[in-house]
Amino acid sequence: MKKINEALGKMKASPGFNEQYEQTKREVLSDKTVQSFIKEHELGEKEVARAMGKLYEYTTQSHNCGKCPSLDGCINVMAGFEPELAMRYKAVELDYKRCSRKIRDDEMKHLRRHVKSLYMPGDVLKATFAQVELDNRSRLSAVSTAKDFVDGYKLGETSKGLYIHGKFGVGKSFLFGAIANELAEKHIASMIVYFPEFVREMKQSLSDQSTGAKVEAVKSAPVLMIDDIGAETMSSWIRDDILGTILQHRMLEGLPVLFTSNFNYAELEHHLTHSQRGESEALKAARIMERIKYLTVPVEMAGANRRQ
Repeated sequence: MKKINEALGKMKASPGFNEQYEQTKREVLSDKTVQSFIKEHELGEKEVARAMGKLYEYTTQSHNCGKCPSLDGCINVMAGFEPELAMRYKAVELDYKRCSRKIRDDEMKHLRRHVKSLYMPGDVLKATFAQVELDNRSRLSAVSTAKDFVDGYKLGETSKGLYIHGKFGVGKSFLFGAIANELAEKHIASMIVYFPEFVREMKQSLSDQSTGAKVEAVKSAPVLMIDDIGAETMSSWIRDDILGTILQHRMLEGLPVLFTSNFNYAELEHHLTHSQRGESEALKAARIMERIKYLTVPVEMAGANRRQ
């Protein structure tokens, strides 16, 4: 309201105020919404004169975001809110409601409260199923399976996750973002972890003894999504004490875990068998794979490399 009062104050202080006022009044009263409001409430000249400040405030602001380039560039008295004319106690008032951009911005902030991510790019965290290209049968099947998981999952119920595998750049991580956002719409929190970076942090956390707390946060997430497993440099400690501990807890608690990988089940088992020291531990790798297979359904995702 301060901006409106300042405008009217400058108008009154300037020469030719009456002419300016009459011109402004004609512009305000030419507004179709104002005309309909006056007619609906049968306002006379005196009532219209008393309400001119409110009517002027209404007409000079943006409606349906028509005058605003963006939410940050909103011209209205209250950014993100647009006025509506209302009649209360025989006086014209303005009610402010959220504009469509403000509603969407609030919805996205709400989603972000439900989606916790570690080391994931911003475009992935804004993904939706509608944005995933369905240009081949495997991608259509992958999206359909992902939607079935989201639609069928309920907190507190045991549900198998997904193991989405395919070549580089086919959109596996992007599909993860869409799953996370759809879950957030159902008020279900999820955590997305880019596994290679998570592995590096686990190694670094040995110095400040924060490993246990970080593993606890990951293994207890309502829905855990491990992105790009197999791209990390594997060690026996990461495989057995970190990944193994996380998977064992989620098995026992019936908590879903989803993966993306460039490897299928057999290729990932080969990766887990050979540590960075050149050790070959087939039995331990098989034990991890048994947990992954128990927790997930394999989903292949093929197509062209979207990163090129």
